[in-house]
Amino acid sequence: MKSFLIPVPAEFSFALTMDFLKRSPREVMHRCEDNSVVKLLRIENENILFRVKVKDEENLQVQILNATLAPAGKNILMQYIREWFDLDTDIKPFYAMSANDKFLKDLVTKYHGYRIVGQPDLFESIVWAVLGQQINLAFAYTLKQRFVENFGEKVSFDEQHYYLFPRPEIAATLSDEILLPLQFSRQKSKYIVTIGEAFTSGMVSAEKLKGLPLLEAKEELMKIKGIGNWTANYALMKTFRYPDAFPLEDAGVHNAIKNLKRMKAKPTLQQVKTFYKKYKGWEAYATLYLWKSL
Repeated sequence: MKSFLIPVPAEFSFALTMDFLKRSPREVMHRCEDNSVVKLLRIENENILFRVKVKDEENLQVQILNATLAPAGKNILMQYIREWFDLDTDIKPFYAMSANDKFLKDLVTKYHGYRIVGQPDLFESIVWAVLGQQINLAFAYTLKQRFVENFGEKVSFDEQHYYLFPRPEIAATLSDEILLPLQFSRQKSKYIVTIGEAFTSGMVSAEKLKGLPLLEAKEELMKIKGIGNWTANYALMKTFRYPDAFPLEDAGVHNAIKNLKRMKAKPTLQQVKTFYKKYKGWEAYATLYLWKSL
C-alpha cells in the first residue's frame, strides 16, 4: 500500500498545523515541503518514510515514500497521524464554551481548527520538555537537533536526511562526557540519562500511564528526577491529550494572560489558577490558544 486517505473533522486546519510544524528551521523530526510534511516512523521493525498533505476539505492524503505497507502497518500509521494531529478530539464543546468568553472568543474564531499537535512518543515528549526547561525555544531546538542527529537512526531519501528520535536505551548509556560538549548543561545531561534509564527499566512507559487519571499519571512521571509539574503536564498534554492538563508555571501562559487582561505585571500562580477556573476540563486547549495569542 503506497497511499491512503484519512478523514478529518470539520474543526481541523491543516494550514495551522503546518504553521506549528514550521516553527523552527532546526526541527529534525519532520520536514515541511510546500504544503506537505514528511516524517520517518518505525513500524513493525521497518523505518517508514511518509508524506502527509491535504487531499480535499474532508481528507488528508498519506503517501508512503520508501516502502510498501501491509494493512496492519497502515493501521498503525493512520493511528499515529490521528494522534499526531489530534484528529480524534471533539473540540466542538470547547468552541461552544469559548464563543462568549471575552478572552478566547476572538482567538477561537481567528484560529478555527487549530489543535494540539502532539508527540505520540512519550519518551520524546518528556525529553523535549526537559530540553526546553529554562532556556529560549531557539536554543532548545538546537539541543534537540544535536541530540537527534548524534544518537537517532537516520534514513536518507532524495538527498535529504530523516531521523528517528533516539531510543531510551541509547539515552541511558550517555554521560556528561558525551553531552556537555554538545552544550547540554550538567543538569540536563543527568536528567536525560535518568529518564532513559527509567524507560529502559520499565519504571515508566506509555502503556503504564495510559488511562490513568491526570493526577495519578503526573505522580508516576514526577517520581523520575528531572520531571516536575510543568514537564509532567506538558508531556501528558502532548502525548495523551489530557484536556485538563496544562503547564501552570509556563512563562508563555503568564505573558498571554498579562496581555489579554492588560495587567501591569505578570500574574501570580494563584491568579493563573483563578483565570483557568472557567475553562475546567478544557485547560489544555485554553493553553493552546493562549500560546497562539503571543
